This record gives sequence, structure tokens and C-alpha cells, in this order.
Amino acid sequence: MVEVEHWNTLRLRIYIGENDRWEGKPLYKVIVEKLLEMGMAGATVYRGIYGFGKKSRIHSTDVMRLSTDLPIIIEVIDRGYKIEKAICAIKPMIKDGMITVEPTIVVWVGTKEEMKKFEDDAVREL
Repeated sequence: MVEVEHWNTLRLRIYIGENDRWEGKPLYKVIVEKLLEMGMAGATVYRGIYGFGKKSRIHSTDVMRLSTDLPIIIEVIDRGYKIEKAICAIKPMIKDGMITVEPTIVVWVGTKEEMKKFEDDAVREL
């Protein structure tokens, strides 16, 4: 196994509601499909079990408070320039939500062949 550290990476988090839609499809699915199409390193969708947003309304999976619009977070970690392109593509789809971006350090672990792709990308970015 080879490890390669990348310091010029960002974490993108997109906060939306489970019921949010884009052209009739669940927004979180449309966003992940768009990220895949754009060649992002990966994306993960998290479904919140309890929380509240800017409207101060509790969203919960509790049987007594069963919410029909649980919070969804889509998380992506990739190069800064790719995150910037993703935001430009995704932002128009979001009617009510929030996007955060923060720097992160990534330690890629894998075979030499897998790491070569990320090393080549780092050189191209310079």
C-alpha cells in the first residue's frame, strides 16, 4: 500500500431536505448523479435522524414525531477546482438549503496504480 497526502483538497457539504425535488426526482439523487457525471472523486449521502434548520422545526425519525422531510447531507471531497465547478453546477438546483466548503487534508491509501491517478492530477493542477 502507498499513501499520498493531498493538501489542496476541500470538503463540500450540501444540506437539503429529503423531500426536495428537481424535475420530479429526489434532489439528493440528482446531485449525486451530477457529481458522478462531473468525475468527482466520490460522494456520500447522509440522512439525519434528528435535527432542526433555519425554520427551527424539529425533524426526527421518532415514531411520536415522524417527520416527512428529514435532513439530508451530501458530502464530497475533491480538489479545490473540481469543488468550485460542482458548486456552480449544483447551486441552481437548490431552492432551500445550505452549502459549506472547508479545507481538508486527504491521505489516499491504495495500490501504486490507484495512487498514480491522484499524483498525475496533482501535477496537472499546478
